[in-house]
Amino acid sequence: MLPGVYQATKKDGTTYYRAGITFRCKHISLGSFPLEQEAGEAYCDAWHILNDGVTLDEAIACYHKKPFRLAFEKCVCLINFRDNNLYISNPIYIRRNFFSYYLSLEEELKFDIDDLFYYARHKIMRRQGHLFVNDYGMQVTILSRYGIRSYAVCNRDYDFVNDDPLDFRYSNIKVYNRFFGVQEYEKNGTKRYRVKIHLNGNYTVGTYRSEERAAVAYNKAVDLAKRAGYERNFPENYVDTLSASEYAALYTQIKISQKYMDYLAKGVNPA
Repeated sequence: MLPGVYQATKKDGTTYYRAGITFRCKHISLGSFPLEQEAGEAYCDAWHILNDGVTLDEAIACYHKKPFRLAFEKCVCLINFRDNNLYISNPIYIRRNFFSYYLSLEEELKFDIDDLFYYARHKIMRRQGHLFVNDYGMQVTILSRYGIRSYAVCNRDYDFVNDDPLDFRYSNIKVYNRFFGVQEYEKNGTKRYRVKIHLNGNYTVGTYRSEERAAVAYNKAVDLAKRAGYERNFPENYVDTLSASEYAALYTQIKISQKYMDYLAKGVNPA
C-alpha cells in the first residue's frame, strides 16, 4: 500500500482508498478516492505543501496551472495549520488582523477575527447567488450577521465601502435600511425614513424623522392591515433600542397616513 493510503470498504462491498497524513502529532484526513494511485497522489500533494514551505499564493498559482489530486479546500486547511498552528476543517487562512475564507480559487472572502470561531464551525455555501450557512437546521444568509435582511438590495439597503463584495469585515459594510418596510433617503441635507407596506401594491404609510419611529410605524401599519382582514404573514420589526414602555408610547403616538387608513377602510382583502 502506498504511503498515507488506507484501503476501506463501502457498505455495498465496493473497495475505495482513504488518504491521510500526520503533522505535528495530528492525523488529518485528505479524502476518499476510488483508486489507490489517486489517494497516493493526494498524500504526496499534502506532504509537499506541509514540508516544502509552499505559500498560499504559490499554491493558488499552481492550482490555476494544473489540477491537483488534493482538494484546494484541504490545501488551505493544511497551510493554515502549518503557518498558524491551528487546524480548521473549513478553508480558512488566518492573517494578521483578519482571516480569509476561500469559497473557491478565485473567491477570497474576508472577515474580522471576531467571526473566526463562527466560521470555523459553519461552512459557507452558495445558492442562487446568495451565501449562507446551516445554523441549527436553518439556512441563514451571512448578511444577516450585519443586520441585513435576506431580500435587501445592495447599493440601496447596504453598501460595501471599498466596493469589494467579498470583503465582509464590519468596517466595510454600511447598512442603510435595517428594518422591514423602511427606506432611508435625504432631503435638504437631512435624513428621512419612508415607510411602505405591500398589500395589493406598495402603499406609503408615512415619512418619519428617525429609523426607530419608522420601524414602529411599519409594525402599526401591519397590525392595522391584519385588523382590516389581511391574512398575510407580514414580517415585523424588532426595535432593540427601545424599552417595552418606550415602544408602547411611541406606538400610540405614531401617525399613519390618511390615504393608507382610507384604503384599509374599504375592506379590500386580497387573501
